[in-house]
Amino acid sequence: MDRRSFMGTVAAGVAGFVLPSAARAKVPKAANIVLVHGLFADGSCWSEIIPRLQTAGLNVTSVQNPLTTLEESVAAARRVLALQDGPTVLVGHSFSGIIVTEAGTDPKVTALVYVAARAPDAGEDYAALASRFPAPPASVGIIWSGDYGQLSEAAFVHDFAGDLPLTKARALYAVQEPFKRELLAGKTTRAAWRSKPSWYAVSTEDRTINPDLERFMAKRMGAETIEVKASHVSMISQPEAITKLILAAAGRA
Repeated sequence: MDRRSFMGTVAAGVAGFVLPSAARAKVPKAANIVLVHGLFADGSCWSEIIPRLQTAGLNVTSVQNPLTTLEESVAAARRVLALQDGPTVLVGHSFSGIIVTEAGTDPKVTALVYVAARAPDAGEDYAALASRFPAPPASVGIIWSGDYGQLSEAAFVHDFAGDLPLTKARALYAVQEPFKRELLAGKTTRAAWRSKPSWYAVSTEDRTINPDLERFMAKRMGAETIEVKASHVSMISQPEAITKLILAAAGRA
């Protein structure tokens, strides 16, 4: 096994979650965590993670991603990074993995965490990469109003947040932020994961990004990887597992 890559299955109890000692030793201790949400969500999607990280003594900020263009979304993340004092872990869920990949070259960022997230290389066409794997069910659930798209309620509840109680999934559906079509055309100009330590949480029951695509990206990055039995929103359904992963990236495992 490569020293920067390991696979573990993490269920509700997250028993046995241990990073290799070599990885733990080389991670700088970070004081700040910046969280970035992806499509079909807003900053509140981190509500299960934020208090856990705060309890661990970390300064936490959830970026309100405008979901308009890649440039504007990256700029929003960079504005938050500029406010951080000291080493910072940058965390992205879903689409915002692209934002983390671009903005993560900031010198304050000491580690990257991808939660069921896109992780393109510099200049890579993510749609072309994704087309190498079977299309996930959620992709047919997008409804459009002019240039703005969002998931239908049925697709959101079943394919995006399928392992959450129905009442909770519907509440999250109610606050999803529509995204602009132009956002999907953006490409990164750099890949921070090529120079920064990276962690990845694969959602094994994901119906929004193909789990095998997640595994491919994580392996290509050489990321410290866990597999979580969860839907696309593992940070809500399996918050302990995702919190432990972020703490590990912050040098606080």
